[in-house]
Amino acid sequence: MTSESPATIHFQPIYQTRVWGGRTLESRFGRELPDGENPYGESWEISAREEADSPVVGGCYDGRTLTELWADPASRAAIFGPEAPADERFPLLAKILDARDRLSIQVHPPQPVADELGGEPKTEVWYIADAEEGAELYVGVKGGVTADGFRQALEDGSAEQAVHVLRPQAGDYIFIESGRLHAIGAGLLIYEIQQNSDTTYRVYDWGRLGLDGQPRQLHVEESMRCIDFSDIEPDLDASDTEVICTCEHFRLERHEIGDEDSLADAVAGRFAIITVVEGSLALEGGAAAQEGDFFIVPHGADTSAIGTGSDSARVLLTTWP
Repeated sequence: MTSESPATIHFQPIYQTRVWGGRTLESRFGRELPDGENPYGESWEISAREEADSPVVGGCYDGRTLTELWADPASRAAIFGPEAPADERFPLLAKILDARDRLSIQVHPPQPVADELGGEPKTEVWYIADAEEGAELYVGVKGGVTADGFRQALEDGSAEQAVHVLRPQAGDYIFIESGRLHAIGAGLLIYEIQQNSDTTYRVYDWGRLGLDGQPRQLHVEESMRCIDFSDIEPDLDASDTEVICTCEHFRLERHEIGDEDSLADAVAGRFAIITVVEGSLALEGGAAAQEGDFFIVPHGADTSAIGTGSDSARVLLTTWP
């Protein structure tokens, strides 16, 4: 990295209205949402989707999109490093999810089924930023539930009784591999790291209407081809190391930054997406990264001057596997 290269790269969030969303991004993080009324369920913080391509805010890359940075050989080498995959597009997507109501019970297609159906596989991990008392996650199926039994439950309106329920707390996390039946319950704020994909098959939606007042589309046959019915009553994940999730698509770590530490201790010269989970970080030029902020640290960047803006901070670090 040259002396002109940035230590951090920041992006403009892209907000998505969702029937199950709310206004927590505004009330908790002080975000300015696009309007004063609609429910915003997702903030796409770092995205290279054609329909939602994150633009850089500030610094030497100001105004360029994430896709442009990935496509340009010079910026790709400088930012993403030699371990970056050779994918045509940036392969990850980082979000905040604000679930004030339950999401649909859904599944993302594994690669073989995605190829057949013209969709994209989507493996993700959820990190619970906040959970109201009694909030639930729906993950996997209950013991004894078969494909035939689940189809019957869909037909008689009892599908929710076939899905396994977890009750998470802030700081919990769980890996959602393509093929895992899942839904996020009401009262949860979640940081999500996922493959760059937006293929979701809804199998059950609680009889709810969409924002347009019409029933939302279901994808029962597609879902039944994807659901892993051997995924019986899974638990929340746990780790006794800083690495809390690793798969073929990404590696997710959780780090505590003390008042005498710098971000360099956690990053160790790697490309990284940083998510501030607790506390704040003092950045270059007197700026700060607060709870809920995401930014990229380029490969080889000097982050030794980035420390806590409070007594301590907790961050998530996403990098290449």
